[in-house]
Formats: sequence, structure tokens, C-alpha cells
Amino acid sequence: MSEFLTELAAFEGKTLVPTTWGPDEVNTPMIRHWVETMGDTNPIHLDDDAARATGRDGAVAPALMTQVWIMRTFVDKMANNDPSQVWTDLIATLDGAGFSSVVATDSDFEFFTELRPGDRVSFTEVIEDISGEKSTGLGVGHFVTTLKTYRNGDDEVVATQRWRTLRFRPKAAEKPTGLRPRPALNADNAFWFEAAKEHRLVIQRCTACSTLRHPTGPMCGQCRSLEWDTVDASGRGHVYSFVVNHHPQIPGFEYPLVVATVELDEGTRLIANMTGVAPEDVEVGMAVDLDWIDADPDLTLPAFRPATREEH
Repeated sequence: MSEFLTELAAFEGKTLVPTTWGPDEVNTPMIRHWVETMGDTNPIHLDDDAARATGRDGAVAPALMTQVWIMRTFVDKMANNDPSQVWTDLIATLDGAGFSSVVATDSDFEFFTELRPGDRVSFTEVIEDISGEKSTGLGVGHFVTTLKTYRNGDDEVVATQRWRTLRFRPKAAEKPTGLRPRPALNADNAFWFEAAKEHRLVIQRCTACSTLRHPTGPMCGQCRSLEWDTVDASGRGHVYSFVVNHHPQIPGFEYPLVVATVELDEGTRLIANMTGVAPEDVEVGMAVDLDWIDADPDLTLPAFRPATREEH
């Protein structure tokens, strides 16, 4: 193990990705897509006059778009070309020791210069640190921290990003139990599953602005309040979209399996199974009513069945 750690330590300080330029200039259409998707209504991103009123020379891209401008194209990505020999060697070293799986853990951005339409962005990435062996819920592994430095065409530093991933050895697969997979319970969703055990479909509600939200979360997306309560859903809604799953077949489910996105009358949506209907009879827009799947003594989940005209 000490020899392996020495081998990993030799990668620290090496350039993982040499200077690489983004495929496109900073451009207004992409900024427009971003701000509309993110709900960012700050006018300085699209309106030159609004930006000049704040002392800028014109509209500026949102800072968090920095990474967008250097993303690889689809064709480049599909070519499976490694960014450098250092990258190839590092992955081979980790894979050879069984650390073949990866999950991103955190990203720490620091911004220095704003970008405007017409700017070009390049970046370099250096391996800053590789941790010793750590035990995690996913398995034993090593945290790899890299430092990305973004620059504009004038060689000014636009931003730095410390990007940390966990390269881990997957735990041995457990034998199928025949039970449905367990939800990942946490402080933000446990109340929802507890209500489901009582055959109550609840919707989280912000107590500051009364906005309903699902999936559950700690903060209101409208007013940023952390205060909330719940309301009981009527159980009525309609099929917003659906898929019919045939494969892979996981123990605990019956196939073909209809998985629908249901829009409740209250306005929120959730993903659930359909019951009491053949897959070929499910239609987008069909009215549905709440049903329940008591999968086992520890797991109850909402489902939906077609509503009769009288019921709906």
C-alpha cells in the first residue's frame, strides 16, 4: 500500500489538462438559454444599457457559466480522447488497483473577472492533491483534487475551480432481496415517506409565500425561506408523461412497468407507478386518482390508477 501511495503522490503537481480553448466564444444565445433555464432575471446578462448603468461596459455572462464555455463538443467527447498522457496514466493506475468507479463530491469556484460576449476562454487543470485511502459509504477510495484555472484571451485569470472526485472500489454487490429498493432517507424527505406509511400524500408548502414544492427540500425556490409545513394532496391529477419499462428487470417490480409523471391538481408533479391499467391504455392527459402500493411492512409508496368520470 505504501508503494501505491507513493505512486499516486508522484502525480501531484502534474498538468492533467494542458491549456485548452473552448470551442466557441462567449455568446448571447447561450447566455439567454442559461438565464431562462435558471430563472436568473438580472438584466445585466442580456441588456447592455442595464449593464452600463452598473458601471460595466456592456452585458456580462453569469459567473457560473464559466465552465460552459470550455465544455467539449459532442464529437470530441464521443471520440474518447484522453486530455493528456498524465490523465491516461492516472486513471490506469487507479483502475489497476481496483479504484475503478468515480463520483464527483464538490466544486469550489472563485471568480475574478467577468466575461462578455466575444471573449474566448481557455483552461488548464493541475493535480493538486490525492488523498490517502479513505473509507466511504460507496467503498474504499482516494479523493483526487484538481485545480482548474480559467483565462480569457488577454491571459487574465477569469476563475479558479477546485474539483474533487472520489475514485473508489465498489462494494461487493449484495444479493437481491426481492424487496423494492429503499429510498435514501434524510432530514429533507423523511417526513414525506412517514406520511406515505399512513396513506397520506403530502405536499411541502413554504409558510412564508405559500408556494407548494416537490421534490422536497430545505429551501423555498421562490422566496428562499427555510420555514415550511405540509398540506394533504387531494389525490387527483393527470398523466403529464410516462414510460413503460421492460428492462432491466429489478427484483420487487412487476413488468412491464408503467412509470408516470403525474401532475396533481395542486400543481406539483411526482413520479409514480400506474396501477389497474394496461400499458397500452395509458395516455398523456388521462385523469388519475391516488392509489397506494404497500410494498412491504417498511415501505409504502403512492401510485395512481385511472379515474372514472364520476370519481374525477
